[in-house]
Amino acid sequence: MPTTTDVFSKARTHERVLQLRAAREIDAVPYFRRLESATAPVVEMEGERRIMLGSNNYLGLTSDERVLKGAHDAIDRYGSGVTGSRLLNGTLDLHLELEEELADWLGTEDAIVYTTGAQANLGALGTILGPGDTVIVDSGDHASILDGVILSRAKMRAFRHNRLDLLEKRLQQAENDGGGILVVVDGVFSMEGDVAPLPEIADLSERYGARLMVDEAHGLGVLGARGAGASELLGVEDRVDLRMATFSKSLASCGGVIAGPTDVIDFLRIQSRPFLFTASAVPAAVGSALAAVRICRSDEGRALFARVLDNAAYLNAGLRSLGLHTVEPTALPDGSVVATPVVPVLVADDWKAALLWKALYEAGVYVNVALHPAVPPGGALLRTSVMATHDRATLDEAIATFAGVKRAFEAEHGPLPGPAGSAA
Repeated sequence: MPTTTDVFSKARTHERVLQLRAAREIDAVPYFRRLESATAPVVEMEGERRIMLGSNNYLGLTSDERVLKGAHDAIDRYGSGVTGSRLLNGTLDLHLELEEELADWLGTEDAIVYTTGAQANLGALGTILGPGDTVIVDSGDHASILDGVILSRAKMRAFRHNRLDLLEKRLQQAENDGGGILVVVDGVFSMEGDVAPLPEIADLSERYGARLMVDEAHGLGVLGARGAGASELLGVEDRVDLRMATFSKSLASCGGVIAGPTDVIDFLRIQSRPFLFTASAVPAAVGSALAAVRICRSDEGRALFARVLDNAAYLNAGLRSLGLHTVEPTALPDGSVVATPVVPVLVADDWKAALLWKALYEAGVYVNVALHPAVPPGGALLRTSVMATHDRATLDEAIATFAGVKRAFEAEHGPLPGPAGSAA
């Protein structure tokens, strides 16, 4: 009989599985922790009060009465689900209203709503691109962008994070590949928290005849006078061909959108498999997202954008004052700087990051941990993030907790990386 390999063997011997088991033995697993209250500046997690510095609820709208009413009204009218795809029985008037609002907000001709943000990237890239095309991506791009490229079978050329010289080199190489060229970058990078240099990226894309797509998942509802994202903030909206965004950050719901020219969006409506063969988003998700969009587009929205950015700058400066290595705020073309709500703290070592997370968690502060392969080797970090609804007293308490934990941690485990550019 032929010898066969058990396809389940990797589930028992994979390096990450072995690390998970070791972390469980010392209760240092930073993932799958049980949340027992709404996502707010202070939450209940596993029976304890903890300051939440690990949520993408940037505007604090997940408990806003108008957003909750949008969800409740949608449930009352349409029930708990539509039990079908958008193509068949799953399109509600709420979907159409949401798509119209998003296209208007983003300043595009049209928009298409997906059930999740990951599906939006998969659906757009896996449909528009083909085996003869080339996609150029930043190494810090969202995983769903890379997955969408794999699905498309297009040729992928990656460049090191924000290295414009390497981007140009990839564009030069792509000229000889044949087929179309698409550059895809995050507007705000999900781990680093920095803003992509979109004017320069648009310049290079145009010089080499490439289309440009920007993932605004962490920029929508945060950056720009309208809150329309990094493309608006940097004045390149009319030079970006496709915009992607999610509803699971500032919009306090779940879902994703691709916005762009009508002909491209219509093509996705009839050809995008993750759109055609996935059940439509539940009514509550669509109703709450629509309510959040309308808040963002009001005067109150602009006040929330300013508040979350102010809190981001405050937390970034506070953690940096402790001697921690945070990513510096991004310098803008007009000479100003912006700190986004994503405030990472570089730790470098995977195990140190897990142990530091545990110490913070036990001291009452919840943050996220990013380990390889989510970040480059030696790039382990604690990903903190703020909301517009954090008050200064809560942020001060969190910073003080970081200070105490850092002192105790370094006494036992040695120094953590110091601020960028320092010798610490």
